[in-house]
Amino acid sequence: MNDSRKRIITAIAWCLAWGDKQQLDADELSQLHQMRQAISMGQDEPAQLKSFVEQARRLYEIPETYFPQTLQKLHKDYLDLWQDQTPIGLVYGGATKIKQYIFEAAKLPDIRGASALLDRINLVDLPAFFGEGTKSISIERWLDENQFADLRKALIPELIIYSTGGSILAFCPAAFVHKLANAIEKRYTYETLTANSCAVGDTFRLLELRFGLLQNPIEKTLWLEEYLKKQENPIIQAYFDQPDVTDPEEKFRDRKNFSELVGKLANLFTQRRNGNDLSGVQRPSRCYPPMFETHPYIQRDESDRRSGVASAKGLPREPWFSDALARKHIVGQRTKREGSQGQGWYNSSDFGLQSGEIKKLWKSGKVLSWVFKFEKFLKKSGNANDYYQDVPQHEITEEARSLREIGNASNPPGFVAYIYADGNNMGGYIRKQIKTPQQYREFSKDIFDATELSVYKALEDLRPHQLKNLTEPDNENRNGRWIHPFEIITIGGDDVLLIVPADKALAVAKTIGEEFEKLLLEKGDHYQLETLVDKPYNPKLVHRYQKQLPESNQCKLSMSTGLLITAENTPIYYAEKLTTQLLKSAKKRAKDLKRDYNYYGGTVDFLVMKAVTMISSNIEEFRTQGLTKAKTGQPKLKLYASPYTLHELGGLLETVKALKKAEFPRSQLYQVRSLLERGKNTAILNYRYFRVRLKQGQSDLQQKFEESWTKALTNDGYLAPWMPDRDCFYNNLKLLLFFETFPQELFKLQYLVLRFLRKPTYSTIWREMVDLYPFIAEEKDDDQKGNNSTQTAERRVGA
Repeated sequence: MNDSRKRIITAIAWCLAWGDKQQLDADELSQLHQMRQAISMGQDEPAQLKSFVEQARRLYEIPETYFPQTLQKLHKDYLDLWQDQTPIGLVYGGATKIKQYIFEAAKLPDIRGASALLDRINLVDLPAFFGEGTKSISIERWLDENQFADLRKALIPELIIYSTGGSILAFCPAAFVHKLANAIEKRYTYETLTANSCAVGDTFRLLELRFGLLQNPIEKTLWLEEYLKKQENPIIQAYFDQPDVTDPEEKFRDRKNFSELVGKLANLFTQRRNGNDLSGVQRPSRCYPPMFETHPYIQRDESDRRSGVASAKGLPREPWFSDALARKHIVGQRTKREGSQGQGWYNSSDFGLQSGEIKKLWKSGKVLSWVFKFEKFLKKSGNANDYYQDVPQHEITEEARSLREIGNASNPPGFVAYIYADGNNMGGYIRKQIKTPQQYREFSKDIFDATELSVYKALEDLRPHQLKNLTEPDNENRNGRWIHPFEIITIGGDDVLLIVPADKALAVAKTIGEEFEKLLLEKGDHYQLETLVDKPYNPKLVHRYQKQLPESNQCKLSMSTGLLITAENTPIYYAEKLTTQLLKSAKKRAKDLKRDYNYYGGTVDFLVMKAVTMISSNIEEFRTQGLTKAKTGQPKLKLYASPYTLHELGGLLETVKALKKAEFPRSQLYQVRSLLERGKNTAILNYRYFRVRLKQGQSDLQQKFEESWTKALTNDGYLAPWMPDRDCFYNNLKLLLFFETFPQELFKLQYLVLRFLRKPTYSTIWREMVDLYPFIAEEKDDDQKGNNSTQTAERRVGA
């Protein structure tokens, strides 16, 4: 029996044995812990509780393929589970409006602190309610002080199904469902003061954990036979319908499992989050979110949202902080392991909770940064020596404290990149594959581990950077210090938000996407996509970069990424807004490729913004109105090619390197870009004129740009710098072939259909190559690589 199975059986048996009681006496509680230990060690359980363990095991012995056609068969096969009416609690909760809380501050240290504080609550505090991890005296004291002391006895670590990705799903004894939900919400408010959170719970019977929601009595439940008769009912159809599934029995089976319980909690979560009180539940109302009044004649804090409490004496410029902002800032400092001298402002100022005559200073507790976890990963993987090879042995590598320090590591300096990645196909995978609490637990762990490790593997290639030429007063003479040149704002479940130097951003995004899929495939064949006979995946049709096409085996899950390269002084809230738009565009591209070509891989959409005034509205409108040319009687021209698949992104990087190696004059690069708007033929003619005049690298440029990107679809020619739109071409071709089957008498109808064909569309990567040109290092030849490797080896031997 694996660990996840033991934990879930322990959790179910614990809830069954506890029942709906408010409390147990000492002997009963002792027996419960003996039962818990016996299950863990594979020993005999106490005789009084053995029946509860057998019920839990009986539930898990139901074969995965078992699904009764009628309720009568279920009653006959599992009468003991049918008759068990003991309620089992299930609680779901977490933070809401996370971006609003994190990005309301304008400076990186405050954003870092807000994210770290939410991560600590979700990954440390809430599991500590159940006794998970090292014993926390502060959590136990907090539960006692806030009238949640009985939760400490009723909760055990095995009850947690998952607690990653900003939310928690856990079993609990039926009598404590709403008390635990209240404790979760109160913990977020107590620690952050202003962050929004929500938690809900409900009770279910044992058989519902396997077969979804059941009526009381069970005989009244709508089951398969009745569903097949009523499946045309709009309400029933909306409840059971799934995309890509046509078999009605399969739709019903996919719905009636543990996921249906989670779906009910998600609906309750949405109702409560929107401020509605749940019927039949006596809980504090959530219709008034945390807020602090302001006054026109009281000085505001730096976010300009709340009244300032005091100035932070000891910090540069002595900024005014409210209590909420002060907590973010001090957590941000402690996350970055700044010295105690720089944190003295918090202890000496008037930040705290007023309780009668005593002022109690809020304490952040132990906060671990993502950089600290990254350093542990380097040691564990054995790659620390390679990563720190340029750092002198007596130097300490610190965390970057500002965007200027991250931008200082870029080439050219002064530019940073925001990377926002999110998982694809998660909902569909959960709906089809995840049907038990054990599978939820294992899936959550797999996704979180793959996401975290993929980020660490991508950041390995950045290498520490020594700060140079920093002149701003806030930098505290940090020139000469060695830093990790990145900022991990958050890693939560299947989403990632990073800030990295601009010149390494595309490589980092590509590695994250590739490693995420690779790590999941290593965890088991259940993540590998089966080959479909009726709709096979053909890499040649999906990828516009036709060189070294990837293998056809795919992971069922992937990541889409939005990436913004911009100046270091771009407001963070504005950069985050644009990065979110790019992520949505990348996910739309992934969805279209999956629908049309059965492509399940990752996509990346990026934008290089060298001035804040470059985009006045949103990115989609900017591209549609400013970068798309459609004149009467001429093909439609798109002066951009984003979003890209991961394979295409790798090809784009190789093409830019080939362009630099050929020493394509910068003035001619810009001239070809300006001529793109003049039309297809004008741009082709001028590109060929400039290319044939190159003194070196012509063949490499032909191979990596023209032959790989710009081959015509109807002949063996090349259209550089243009690429034909494959989707448009194949859709028109299918329509024409369809109408060729009509008799000649309907020739007029064939003629009319030509009016509905889409105009030929051409796109180009040239504009994006020009934007990336300053940020991509020229590829070194073999001789240079050999010399550098020899020098590195000699330096290691000397050390």
